[in-house]
Amino acid sequence: MVVVGAGGAGLAAAIEARGAGRSVVLLEKNPQPGGSTAWSIGSVTSSGTPHQRRRGIADSPADHWADMPGFAGDLDGRDNAALRRVLCDEMPATFQWLLDSGVRFMGPMPEPPHRQPRMHNVLPNSRSFIYHLTRRAKRAGVDIRTGVRVNAIVQESGRVTGVDAEGEGGPVRYRARGGVVLAAGDFTNGAAFKARFMGPQEAKVEGVNVTATGDGQRMAEALGARIVNGDLALGPEIRFIAPATETLVRRLPPWRWLAVFMEWAIDHVPPMILRPLMMRFLTTALAPSTALFDAGAVLVNRHGERFGDERDRPAWRLPDQPDKLGYIVIDAALAQRFSAWPDYVSTAPGVAYAYVPDYRRNRPDVFAEAPTLDALAARLGMDTAALARSAREGGVRPLGEGPFVALGPVRSVFVHSEGGLMVDGEHRVLGADEQPLPGLYAAGSTGQGGLLLKGHGHHLAWAFVSGRRAGRFAARDAARG
Repeated sequence: MVVVGAGGAGLAAAIEARGAGRSVVLLEKNPQPGGSTAWSIGSVTSSGTPHQRRRGIADSPADHWADMPGFAGDLDGRDNAALRRVLCDEMPATFQWLLDSGVRFMGPMPEPPHRQPRMHNVLPNSRSFIYHLTRRAKRAGVDIRTGVRVNAIVQESGRVTGVDAEGEGGPVRYRARGGVVLAAGDFTNGAAFKARFMGPQEAKVEGVNVTATGDGQRMAEALGARIVNGDLALGPEIRFIAPATETLVRRLPPWRWLAVFMEWAIDHVPPMILRPLMMRFLTTALAPSTALFDAGAVLVNRHGERFGDERDRPAWRLPDQPDKLGYIVIDAALAQRFSAWPDYVSTAPGVAYAYVPDYRRNRPDVFAEAPTLDALAARLGMDTAALARSAREGGVRPLGEGPFVALGPVRSVFVHSEGGLMVDGEHRVLGADEQPLPGLYAAGSTGQGGLLLKGHGHHLAWAFVSGRRAGRFAARDAARG
C-alpha cells in the first residue's frame, strides 16, 4: 500500500494499514514528516476524553455533532452531515489512540458555541504529534521515504495500482496492491486552485504551510475526482511574521516526560509563574486582533503609507503592497489600552491573551517604539512624510500623542482551506459519476469531502480520524483483492 503525505493524516493511515497486516510505504516530498500538522497550534477537539471525565464533564459524540453547526452558521447547508457524524463518533477513540501513542494534552478548554469544554491543546507543541506518530509508524514497520515527490496516480484497468514519483535517484514507480491513500494536505499555497475557486486576489495570498500546494487534489482530478467547498478557507487573515529563529516553546523537545510535567504544571503552578511561558507561545505568529483597528490603529505598508480602510478586509489588499508586508501603528493611548484586559493584541482561544508589553518583551523583531513619528519612521526605514500623513488621516481617528509603537511586519495568509476531494463514508474518492474510484482513498484536508471544520481543533481531529479509517478501509480492500 502507498500513502502520500506524512502529516498527521498520512501517519495515521500508514500506522493503521500496517496494523492490519499490509506492507506500507509512506511518501513525503519534504525532507521530514510533518505537513500542516507540524505548523498548527495543536488543538484537538473531542468529547468523551479522560480529561473531561477527570473534571466531571458529561459529554457525548451526539452533543458534539449537534453543536458543530453553530460554527458553520449560514454555511451549514453545505456541510457533509454524514462525515460530521463520523468525526464526532470516532474522535473519542482516536483521542485515546493519540494518548496511547505518547501524545499529551492540556485542557479541555471552552469554546462557544460548544456547550461543553472540548478543545484540548497538545503539549509541548504540535511537533509532538509528528514525533510520536513517526516513532509508532517506524516501530510498526512502515517504510517512510522523505524527499520523494509524487507526481501522478497510476491507474490500470480502471483501478489505482500505484504512483509515479521523483526522488533523489530520479523517477520511480511505486506499486500498490492495496491501493493509494492521498493525505497530501490542502491547497492554501496553490495559486492556481485559489484563483479558480476563490479569485485572482486570493491567489496572491500565501499559505502558512508553503508546501501545501494541493498535490492530492490535482492528481485525483486527473482521474475524474471532484473538489467540493473549494471556495471556503480560513483567511485571508493578517498575522505577524514568524520569528527568524524558533521560540523556546517551538524548540522544546516533544519528550513524553516533559509533556507530562507541563500538563501537571498547568494545573498546579501559580498563573503568575506560568504566564511568561504561555506568552512565548502566544507571541509567535498569531493574528493581531481586529479590535486594534476598531480602536484607531493605522495599518501602513513598508513606506509608511495607508492603503485603504483598516476595517474593510485589509488582508485582501496587503498582498499588493511592497514585499506583501505591513505595520500596525498605534499611539501612546492605544498602547496603554491594549496593555490589559479586555483589550488584547492576540490570543489563542482558551489558553491566554497577549498584550503590548508581551510583544515588547518576547518579540523585539516585530516591536518598534519611538518618541515621535519621525523617529519611528527612521527606525523602520519609512518615508517620514508618508507616515505623518497616515497618522493624520488615521483609521477611526487620527493618531494622538507619542510615544508610538509599530507592530510588524505583518502579512496576509491562508491558514487552511476546506477544498477537499469528495469521498464516501469509507474515505473512497468518488469520481464524476459519484462512484468510488477503485483503489483510491483520501484523508485529512485532501479528503475532506465537503465536511465543514470551523472552530478550533476540528481540522486536526479530522486528520487523525479520517487517516486511521482510510488506512483500515484500504487495508481491508487489499485483503479482499
